[in-house]
Amino acid sequence: MAISDSSSRILAGLLEARTGQQLTMSRRWRIETALSSVLRRRQIASIDELITQLVMNKDQRLSEEVIEALLNNETYFFRDRAPFDMIKKELLPAIRQRNMAERKLSIWSAGCSTGQEAYSIAMMIAEDPLAWAGWEIDIVGTDVSRTVTDRAREGSFTHFEVQRGLGIQQTIRWFEEKGDNWQVVDQIKKFVRFEARNLFEAPPRPGKFDLVLCRNVLLYFCNEKRRAAFDRMADALKPEGGLLLGAGETVIGQTERFSADRERRGVYRLTGGENADRRATGT
Repeated sequence: MAISDSSSRILAGLLEARTGQQLTMSRRWRIETALSSVLRRRQIASIDELITQLVMNKDQRLSEEVIEALLNNETYFFRDRAPFDMIKKELLPAIRQRNMAERKLSIWSAGCSTGQEAYSIAMMIAEDPLAWAGWEIDIVGTDVSRTVTDRAREGSFTHFEVQRGLGIQQTIRWFEEKGDNWQVVDQIKKFVRFEARNLFEAPPRPGKFDLVLCRNVLLYFCNEKRRAAFDRMADALKPEGGLLLGAGETVIGQTERFSADRERRGVYRLTGGENADRRATGT
């Protein structure tokens, strides 16, 4: 089914206005596949007819369905294993030492999709119970899509989703088999909460986070939106906190509020605070 240029532009404008994400030419090939379920559910014959309904009927729910379908919600447990190894071996121990007096750990997973990233961090903490005994753990996952945050909060995953990134022992330890799905156990869920929120709103807990993860999200933003997102994440962090981006993302040329950690690839510190973890560990 051919999609007209005008329809593509309207969809791109809708997505960017609501989420900040750009539907670039390289991503427009997936419009038809992404919206097929919406067309089927709504009994709409074509993309162009869908656009007509969006423009003429002002159906807010239809707009939400279209945006949800166009978003890229790709994720899996311990995605790109190396960053999680760094979190476990370097970042969490440094934060633990720094926060020993207050015994509080706060982490924000921005663009969390269906929650695998947030649950992965919770598993790492649960697997080291002596280190974190008596600590207040707050892992917040946020995403612009209410549908995926509702799914994340439920903590129920298909066999395929659990297999992506998890070994048999982790699956048995941290999930209960319920029908065709696997349910995250309460021991993990108690550390994690989810909110539907975009990156341009005030952060969940301004100035309170030890670590913010925003991996493979900013790739889809224009420079102006990316800068605004960096501002919100900077507002969220403690002065000594850290930001972890995806492998293809950087703060260079995007913001003055962060600078690269000189020893940890993909980690960025508030300008002037990049040595905080090394001071905490004495390295």
